[in-house]
Amino acid sequence: MAFDSLSDKLQNIFKNLRGKGRLSEADVKAALKEVKMALLEADVNFKVVKQFIKSVEERAVGQDVMQSLTPGQMVIKIVNEELVSLMGSETTEIALRSGGEITVIMMAGLQGAGKTTTTAKLAGKFKAKGKKPLLAACDIYRPAAIEQLKINGDKQGVEVFSMGTGNSPVDIAKAAISHAKNNNFNIVILDTAGRLHIDEDMMSELINIKNEVSVDQTILVVDSMTGQDAVNVAAAFNEKVGIDGVILTKLDGDTRGGAALSIKAVTGKPILYVGMGEKLSDLEQFYPDRMASRILGMGDVLTLIEKAEAQIDADKAKEMEKKLKKAEFDFNDFLEYMGQIRNMGGIGSILNMLPGMGFGGKMKGLDAGAADDAEANLKRTESIIYSMTAKERSNPDILSPSRKNRIARGAGVDISEVNKLVKQFDQMKKMMKQMPGMMKGAKKGRFKLPF
Repeated sequence: MAFDSLSDKLQNIFKNLRGKGRLSEADVKAALKEVKMALLEADVNFKVVKQFIKSVEERAVGQDVMQSLTPGQMVIKIVNEELVSLMGSETTEIALRSGGEITVIMMAGLQGAGKTTTTAKLAGKFKAKGKKPLLAACDIYRPAAIEQLKINGDKQGVEVFSMGTGNSPVDIAKAAISHAKNNNFNIVILDTAGRLHIDEDMMSELINIKNEVSVDQTILVVDSMTGQDAVNVAAAFNEKVGIDGVILTKLDGDTRGGAALSIKAVTGKPILYVGMGEKLSDLEQFYPDRMASRILGMGDVLTLIEKAEAQIDADKAKEMEKKLKKAEFDFNDFLEYMGQIRNMGGIGSILNMLPGMGFGGKMKGLDAGAADDAEANLKRTESIIYSMTAKERSNPDILSPSRKNRIARGAGVDISEVNKLVKQFDQMKKMMKQMPGMMKGAKKGRFKLPF
């Protein structure tokens, strides 16, 4: 996961600061020297790091901080605020035309950055907001790109306009906009061609489209795993073509995160969205404050809530609540619950958004492999439940030893795994019966969660 190493290092540095009753100027400078090294190792642009450390130091060695009751926490607060400022301070929305006018968005980027998939993801975001987007296949050099856009557009329920590979990108863009006007689309997203590296032909093609078509927003898609190369690509595109914003892909991968912390400072252009997975739903709006919180191990509960609201059906949630209160929860409900976790990005994604977990995945003895183990357990549990008959899922009380043996063989596990799951399920149902009383006790301050 992006920022794993940086998050771990920063949390260790700040843990030492919190442990000190009073801080000297030397304490702060020593800590910031470590922060500087951590940022450089995360592949953050050197000039950006230099300015960042200078800004933090100027604020952190002030009299108000040094003489405060919790100087360590004050320094952490300053680092958090400067991280937010570094990444853009405010969340930037893609500017759309009003009054039913068509907004034309041109997507640009190098091959391999995930531009075509991201284009379809973005169209899905607009559709979910009640817009009517049209995707335009302007990459005439790769027939596979056109086919990929059509497949992903179909999955998103978004129409794709294509004229094959026999027309120029400019002509395709013009025809797509004309088609949009005649069919009540209000957003046209142009998926342009990528190259393996920046060249004059690519830039000229993008400039020609902008000269011939009224492009409202030019959005660059960059691969965050390329680190400083991503920043250099963004700077080159901005200089030659002009961009309005950036979408960072593969931020869920094994990347050091330097691009996310450098792009705004180097180009002056905001990060709009971040790609957090391969699924078409795995595109998150970029919130600088939430990202800073995640880097510092403070979690991102707001994004977690939004994911839950987007993925969990309100009526099903109410029905589930009724079953929980009556302790009528069965294995079918358990399967549905696990499906909802997967739709939210899986256990690893959820853990990364919880306070204290951060990107490193460490809390109360949990190591980085804990999320992987949890995912594996989830799959094994699903396999066991799918090996049950419909009758067994809805009535777990009938699970005799012979039935359990059959289920174990079907799931490819030892019978002890089946017994363990049934026992955990029974315990969970008993706990659910006690839940109303526990919740009342919590409201009166008599019950506390065990962490």
